[in-house]
Amino acid sequence: MKHTASFSIQVKAELDDEAGVWVATSDDVPGLVAEHKDLRKLMDMVAELLPVLVVENGMLPNLNEAKEIPVHIAANALAKRNVLIPA
Repeated sequence: MKHTASFSIQVKAELDDEAGVWVATSDDVPGLVAEHKDLRKLMDMVAELLPVLVVENGMLPNLNEAKEIPVHIAANALAKRNVLIPA
């Protein structure tokens, strides 16, 4: 039986232009750092890492049953492009 936890996890995903990858971190979950060139695949990686890190960090006091925790991923990127303005 699954229960919803009384908190949610905020994850920030930012595009690293130099490396060409998205980087995910969270102030809510110590140790969460993941990167991938594809944002959707990065989100899948985060979904795999979170259960391990939540348990390792002792964030859930009662682990007798499975828990569902809402995860909010905010992705942020700045697109840059040069435009030629004819003289």
